[in-house]
Amino acid sequence: MCAKVFFAGASGAVGRRLLPLLLARGYRVLAISRDEQRAAALRAAGAEAQVLDVFDGEALTRAMLDFQPQWVMHQLTDLPPGLDPTEMAEATVRNARIRREGTANLVAAARAAGAQRLVAQSIAWAYAPGELPHREEQPLDLSAEGARAITVGGVAALENTVLRADPVQGVVLRYGRLYGPGTGFDIPDPRPALHVDDAARAALLALEWGTPGAYNLVEQDLDASAALARYRLGWQPGFRLQEA
Repeated sequence: MCAKVFFAGASGAVGRRLLPLLLARGYRVLAISRDEQRAAALRAAGAEAQVLDVFDGEALTRAMLDFQPQWVMHQLTDLPPGLDPTEMAEATVRNARIRREGTANLVAAARAAGAQRLVAQSIAWAYAPGELPHREEQPLDLSAEGARAITVGGVAALENTVLRADPVQGVVLRYGRLYGPGTGFDIPDPRPALHVDDAARAALLALEWGTPGAYNLVEQDLDASAALARYRLGWQPGFRLQEA
């Protein structure tokens, strides 16, 4: 029997690049979306899909109990295309809510369904000021103010929930600033940067082989170091998805 993956965020920038990798592996994927058109697109891509709101904890748990996944993938965000600065103030609050409440619901559902592992998206620029490059054991910037405080607070909530998800194995991927197809950015921001296909590849490796913990994923070890991901996940930057 093929492994089953419950996928939240399959319509996002990383999700759209990750889904074909999962399907090529032969996994059975149930993707969720709040939007019927996006759900239809996910079905057309080869996944099973269900219209479901991650903030509806009871419905989420029922769906996961019915599907009985081995693995859960969390790539949910709520950000405007190209990180449009005119929309970022409201989006920052929405995104933090997904990280807090959506993640808590996903972890609770994964526990109820007996899932083995949950992989969640985080960011590599939430560290407190300190020695560079930042490594995973260094603290997050919990004393931040303003919009950054909202972002870091959401990140901290997500990471604490995932990393304490026992008996589910929680893996947190701290992505650099994404660029490439679907991100709205063609040119990398070097501090720190990550191609969206490298993010998708890291998520696949973490799902299949991940040891619980947090991992930085960046192209260059400038602001953050990806040494742990290279060592434990076997990840290297430079992967590119072959377009159909």
